[in-house]
Amino acid sequence: MKVGIPREIKQGETRVAARPSTCERLIQSGAQVFIESDAGSRCGFTNQDYKSVGAIVVDTPQAIYGECDLVAKVKEPLEEEYPFLRKDLTLFCYLHLAAVPKLATRLQEAGTTAVCYETIVADDGSLPLLKPMSQVAGRLSVQIGAYYLQSPNGGSGVLLGGVPGTASGHVVVVGTGVAGTQACEMAIGLGARVTVLDVNQAKLEHVDELYRGRVTTLVATPSNMENSAADADLLVGAVLIPGGLAPTVVHRKTVQKMRPGSVLVDIAIDQGGCIETIRPTSHQDPIYKEYGVIHYAVPNMPALVGRTSTIALTQATEPYLSKIVELGIDNAFAEDSSLRDGINIKGGEIVHPAVRKALED
Repeated sequence: MKVGIPREIKQGETRVAARPSTCERLIQSGAQVFIESDAGSRCGFTNQDYKSVGAIVVDTPQAIYGECDLVAKVKEPLEEEYPFLRKDLTLFCYLHLAAVPKLATRLQEAGTTAVCYETIVADDGSLPLLKPMSQVAGRLSVQIGAYYLQSPNGGSGVLLGGVPGTASGHVVVVGTGVAGTQACEMAIGLGARVTVLDVNQAKLEHVDELYRGRVTTLVATPSNMENSAADADLLVGAVLIPGGLAPTVVHRKTVQKMRPGSVLVDIAIDQGGCIETIRPTSHQDPIYKEYGVIHYAVPNMPALVGRTSTIALTQATEPYLSKIVELGIDNAFAEDSSLRDGINIKGGEIVHPAVRKALED
């Protein structure tokens, strides 16, 4: 089997889909591994690092997509990569197709089998390939929010941890999944006051037990949402429906009630965002203001810490890649239900129920 690792071209992207050690394992399992030149350079892995484990370094993405049976990426193909998509190609990466219908259509037309990291489900119901990047994004959301709260960056000038004799800043987290709990962890560590909202009472009870009173937990009713947002210095949106569009849980009228210079960070932007006033931004142009509130919504936020993110991601993806190489593409998907859950498009058809529903609505 030929496995290809192209260089990521999304603006500001620094991650790579395979470390040298990943390539070495795949080669030992019998694969030929092709990697595009400098694919790992932005997170500290040189071409020589890959050559030393037996990977074949090529100069163009065409050499990856044209030669390989399986292409592993981090982010979804951009429009300039669409011509490389073809039948008899299996693509393995984050795709978030519910928010990118044009890509879904192109994958269908090309006959490419699209396997999405974000819909692979482990036996315990967790999302093992989404989890590491949700952890990174959750922690970064508070770090980013703290940065933009600084006065020179347009914020209200609030220090989240405060100092003796002043109130700590208030961080409001919407959603109690992996990203939301990691945001709580960081906010508590900085000494902020933290409020968490969710519609699931059992999850709120879990958060309350986990943090032993250091977090205020509220059911996400409209009034609780509005009151919490109005008092927030930083609001983090972290709501997820696997494979589907994120629901709008922070409405425009709620944003209008927030203090000028407060900050919104929407981790759910990959799936369309959960804040009504949000739109995707980029690492080059990460923020904008609406109603005096700073909005941050970079879809590939974990690229800010490319080396940490690459190591965390590839540790999670490597066992799945190895299984595909060892068993073959068809056998691996036949034997592994987690991998089957990852298939979003096959044979020109959208086969994942949540993705199909999101694209039909």
